[in-house]
Amino acid sequence: MKKFFIIAIIPLLLNFKIKAQEFYHNEIGVFLGGSYYLGDLNPSTHFLETKFAGGIVYRYNITPRWSFKVSALIGELEASDARSKANVDRNLSFKSYIFDFSPQIEFNFLQYIIGDKKHFISPYIFVGASLFNFNPKAELNGTWYPLQPLGTEGQGTTGSTKKNYALTSIAIPFGLGLKYSPAKFISLGLEWGIRKTFTDYIDDVSTVYVDPGILTENSPNTLPLADRSLTNQGLHAGMQRGNPRTKDWYVFTGLTVSFRIKSKNKNCPAYKQHPKIKAKYKD
Repeated sequence: MKKFFIIAIIPLLLNFKIKAQEFYHNEIGVFLGGSYYLGDLNPSTHFLETKFAGGIVYRYNITPRWSFKVSALIGELEASDARSKANVDRNLSFKSYIFDFSPQIEFNFLQYIIGDKKHFISPYIFVGASLFNFNPKAELNGTWYPLQPLGTEGQGTTGSTKKNYALTSIAIPFGLGLKYSPAKFISLGLEWGIRKTFTDYIDDVSTVYVDPGILTENSPNTLPLADRSLTNQGLHAGMQRGNPRTKDWYVFTGLTVSFRIKSKNKNCPAYKQHPKIKAKYKD
């Protein structure tokens, strides 16, 4: 992941040149695809438990190479030890909706212009920042309980210095995709984008098991949701429950369908300076 991030960001830092004097177009559209999670309950299997995701996308095309994009996406994350087989005896599971707001910079490897017969396709990479919200839940006797208020690793209990983790955090999104324009005003994009987060609690699992005697301070449901081991249940105090040295990740992957917005700046001086650009975007 770190090597991919370095490869993705180097072209952005070396080649970024905003041609402010030139005029380009805006796009607005939708994202339809899937979302999935990587973390303590699914350390490495991509696309496992992929759930439906969707949202809206706005893009300002600065040049045929560079774009500024803003997306607002919603998806669902879900994982369990039983399905990932990473730690079957631990037997933990969770699900959570994820709300992601993300401004990004995109770099097209080829010149890309919607509706242009010559520059109608290009692979691209992107990097940016994300603000996201999550709320992990687990099922007990047919009811789904939010896990953060329960303090499953001792948060908020007597003698503990742990505080409840925040349900809103930031992430670094980066990824790659392919753009294709089949018609004058339409742009299609196939995209895979991963988010590096700075929290280890998207799945509510991070550190060690806590003494069962203090877990009931928060709720009678805390203990049965904190330790669901298939063997020696309730006898794991002080033993490792998760890995705090690695943070959680989540991914959005799918198709974007966007439409070029008609410009209101047809008479701006940039057109007189760039007649070829004016001809390309003339309605």
